Amino acid sequence: MRILIVEDDSATADFISKGLSQSGFRCVHAADGLEGLIKLRSESFDLAVVDIMLPKLDGLSLIGEVRAAGLTLPIIVLSARDSVESKIQGLEKGGDDYLAKPFSFAELLARIQALLRRASHTAEPTSLVAGDLVMDLLSRKVTRNGVNIDLQPLEFQLLEYLMRNRGKVVSRTTILEHVWEYNFDTQSNIVEAGIFRLREKVDKPFEHKMIRTVRGFGYALD
Repeated sequence: MRILIVEDDSATADFISKGLSQSGFRCVHAADGLEGLIKLRSESFDLAVVDIMLPKLDGLSLIGEVRAAGLTLPIIVLSARDSVESKIQGLEKGGDDYLAKPFSFAELLARIQALLRRASHTAEPTSLVAGDLVMDLLSRKVTRNGVNIDLQPLEFQLLEYLMRNRGKVVSRTTILEHVWEYNFDTQSNIVEAGIFRLREKVDKPFEHKMIRTVRGFGYALD
């Protein structure tokens, strides 16, 4: 899926682009509102992330032009302003969601995925399956090969995140943001400890080991 990032701050744009590319999205960057509008009118995108404070054409005007042109793609508004008035203004102009800076990448990714599911009319799954590992999201029960696995709340969240990204390598930083809601790097071994406890319950009693360490990057559930 293609995502347009309209952001004049190169560091923020690189941060978003890198994270989304690692999550399987194709990203295109526009450094100002006018460039963003031209790209949206001439190219096909599944979603746009638009900053409000942009040169040449501000984000709200850009969104207004996009909606006036009949384009219905989901748009997430980014802004350093966190007031209720700013949020209302962004949504009234045609934004589908609003995220105040600074933000964690995990939250941005979750909002993007939710908007894309809504746009494609895809229902949220009630269970996750990876091989013989089954997670019931409603009852909060986990089984492997029919055997119940008792998990603590954070262990459940960690496994859920790995299962939602099964087959993909997820970084330690992304896990910290998503499961422990840390949006900064830390020298703590909290992720390693969580993975160890999860392996003791999900992998150790079974012949096939599912949780794989990718040295120098993170972990994957195979």
